[in-house]
Amino acid sequence: MVNDDGTTRAESHGTAQAEGPGAATGKAKRRPRGRPRSFDRETALEKALLAFWEHGYEATSISDLTRVMDIGAPSLYAAFGDKRSLFEEVVQVYGATYGSFTDRALAEEPTARAAVERVLREAAAAYTEPGHPHGCLVVHAAANCSTPEVEQSLRDRRNADIAAFESRIRADVAAGALAPVTDAAALARHTGAMIQGMSQQARDGASREELEAVAEIAMSIWPRTGTHTG
Repeated sequence: MVNDDGTTRAESHGTAQAEGPGAATGKAKRRPRGRPRSFDRETALEKALLAFWEHGYEATSISDLTRVMDIGAPSLYAAFGDKRSLFEEVVQVYGATYGSFTDRALAEEPTARAAVERVLREAAAAYTEPGHPHGCLVVHAAANCSTPEVEQSLRDRRNADIAAFESRIRADVAAGALAPVTDAAALARHTGAMIQGMSQQARDGASREELEAVAEIAMSIWPRTGTHTG
C-alpha cells in the first residue's frame, strides 16, 4: 500500500524498526538548526565595522548589527561570538585596512619626522574620505563607552600608537637625527593629540584641506636635524 508521501507502507515500517538510539542521533544531525550560515562573512564584517564606526560601540545594538549585516542573531553569535567579540574583530580589520597608514609610515619613512608628517597628512585624507564614516573608529568608538573592557582595549591601542612614535623619536635621537634634548615622550604625545583631535574635527565637518593645514602647523614645532638647537 502507498502512503501519502509516495513510499510504501513496508518501507515506512522498516524505517521505524531501524530507528534506535543511533538512528535518532543521525536524524538529529540532519535536522536544520536555525538559519544556515550562507552569508558572506567578510561582507557582514565590513557592514558591522561601518556601523560601529558611525555610531560607536555603546550605541550600536545587536538589533542594529543584525539589520545592517542582514543576518539573524543566532547566525551572528555562531559566526562572531557576542557583540564584544565582534567588535574586537572589527577593530583588527580596521587596523589592517582603513587605519593601517600609521604602521606603514613608521615602517617606510627614514625618520620620525618624516613618518609623523606622513601620518598626519594621510589622516587628513583618510578621516574625510567619502564612502565611509569620518574620523577614526578607534577614537570615536570609545565615546560614551560604559563597557570597561572595551574602553581599556581602545585606550591601549591609542597608547600603543603613541609608544610607537616615542620609540621612533628616541631612535632618531640616538642616531643623531634629532637633538639630544628632544623630549621624545612629549613630542610623541603631541602627535597622538593631533591625530585624535583631527579625528573629532573630521566628524565635526572639517575638510581635508583644513586638516592638512592643521598638520602643517603641527609639524612646524619639529626640529629638522640633530644639530638644530632652536
